Amino acid sequence: MPPPTSREMSLTAEMVALCERLVPDPGPRPDLTYLDEAGYLALAREYVQQNGSGPLWVFAYGSLIWNPGFTSVEHQHGIAHGWHRQFSMKLTRWRGTPEQPGLMLALERGGSCDGILFRLPEASTVEELARALQRETDGHEDIAYVRWINVRSGAEIRRALVFWAHPKGFHLPEPPTLDLAAHMLARACGHMGSGAAYLYNTVAKLAEHGIYDRNLWRLQQMVAAEIMAMDNRRA
Repeated sequence: MPPPTSREMSLTAEMVALCERLVPDPGPRPDLTYLDEAGYLALAREYVQQNGSGPLWVFAYGSLIWNPGFTSVEHQHGIAHGWHRQFSMKLTRWRGTPEQPGLMLALERGGSCDGILFRLPEASTVEELARALQRETDGHEDIAYVRWINVRSGAEIRRALVFWAHPKGFHLPEPPTLDLAAHMLARACGHMGSGAAYLYNTVAKLAEHGIYDRNLWRLQQMVAAEIMAMDNRRA
């Protein structure tokens, strides 16, 4: 049986729109050491040096697939063995608030994860990687969750840079169950949008690439049910 397509999703753009609301940007976090443009460029040069000769690949498993924020010259389907994607990062800004926290995907140990490998342009690798780092990290403390992993693409094994790997339930006692994740994603919204939109865009884009994640597919069904139940109660 072929993987389901975005047209078969229970969660729809109309449902997602019910979750969107205006939330003010809370501004910088006092617990982070923020990097400026020069700092991100310097950090990118370090990773390029670590990469050695040859192209630099970035592995995307979540929002980078549908909103990378950097330019690539090639993309390939890749499988990261020994890792799986999970909504295990608690968000109190971006797509959540302290009063109504949200969730973001991260890579946890175990299993395997299908995603997309992006090859950065050789003429501007440092600049494009700096853009990726600035998009994915808030401050110097977040660099601890950027790492190199091996990703299989066809018969090739590519060393790729990945963001937010092995957070072990970041800011949470443990990664949430699907029931708790559905409850949070259906309700959370921050200045960058809702958790429902994040899930919808991720699952839809994975489906476009022919990638089926059983847990995420079940989760979008559960979030759709949560949204409809809340909308019926408001009616």
